[in-house]
Amino acid sequence: MKKKAILAFSGGLDTSYCVKYLSSEKNLEVYSITVNTGGFSEDELNKIKATAELLGVTKHINIDKTEDFYWQCLRYLVYGNILKNGTYPLSVSAERVFQAVAIARYAKEINADYIAHGSTGAGNDQVRFDMIFSIIIPDIEILTPIRDQKLSRQEEIEYLAGHGIKMDWKKLQYSINQGLWGTTIGGRETLTSNLALPEEAYPGKVSGKKTQNLKLNFINGQIAGINNEKFKSPVQAIQTLNRLGEKFGIGRDIHVGDTIIGIKGRVAFEAPAPILLINAHRALEKHTLTKWQIYWKDQLSGWYGMMLHEGQFLDPVMRDIEVYLENSQKQVSGEVLLSLHPYYYRIQGIESKHDLMNARFGSYGEENLAWNGNDVRGFAKITANQSRIYHSVNETEFK
Repeated sequence: MKKKAILAFSGGLDTSYCVKYLSSEKNLEVYSITVNTGGFSEDELNKIKATAELLGVTKHINIDKTEDFYWQCLRYLVYGNILKNGTYPLSVSAERVFQAVAIARYAKEINADYIAHGSTGAGNDQVRFDMIFSIIIPDIEILTPIRDQKLSRQEEIEYLAGHGIKMDWKKLQYSINQGLWGTTIGGRETLTSNLALPEEAYPGKVSGKKTQNLKLNFINGQIAGINNEKFKSPVQAIQTLNRLGEKFGIGRDIHVGDTIIGIKGRVAFEAPAPILLINAHRALEKHTLTKWQIYWKDQLSGWYGMMLHEGQFLDPVMRDIEVYLENSQKQVSGEVLLSLHPYYYRIQGIESKHDLMNARFGSYGEENLAWNGNDVRGFAKITANQSRIYHSVNETEFK
């Protein structure tokens, strides 16, 4: 009997090559799986399944993990206001790790002999997939044909053509990965340090010309409504916000960062909902959390984002941090008011019963209602005491 190989399948050139190579050269039964985390429509999933069957897989399945993706991962990125290097909302980072977990579980379920993915040897995905697979299914060998053979795109096309598979692979000038948490775009421009992505490379088309006001309702740190429309699930709110922001070209940028393997990487992205949600959420937290809550949450959030980005999602410290992040959201409820404009947005303000900028305690720069001048004099004197002693004892440049 032939041995079974589970392949993470996207329907693109790399994973299509893997199907043919594993079945023809390695004589394996290939079971392909596509994990939808909010990036594929039903029509697109059907086309992916048809492509897999055309290539000759033994069986293909599509599984939807969008809701799980939000509840087990994305909500913590909002709680933590996580943008890598202050820019990138971890669109693919989070998605790949979560997809790898689902694929590993499926491989275990059907007693696979091998598990395969189409990552190259120059990116982050190879590490994320390998790490997750090594943790969940350590006894199953990982196969990576593209990485191992160091294939060029043209060599893959010629190999498939030699096996009777002819598709218009060359028309795919840009590599696009679309998900609930944003779309990444890679092309010749992102391989340089100076070229910007052209307008036509972005999947979203800008049609909004007039200012549109938005009201985002948060309950305990989670998006619950948009412009007074309530949603059964935050996923639906995110999908709606993606459509609204996309019309204005919101959330477009190019991220430059350090890859897991040590080289610099550059990728363009379009992430309307993550950018609007994270920045609106941060504005609400500025009003509802104390100084030290914000400080310590920022420390842990940066660490959590780095660990997720580098494939360390399954380390138990991540569950510990998630408990902290969720607990910090008890008073993060209210409305954030924004305005959308072509290619930019503004946060106008917030409304919340938990707003710590409460006029009955005083107005910044105007009047003090909870203390008097003598209180401040004493506070300043005691606070300065340690530094006063230091400068009195020692000769310093400030004396």
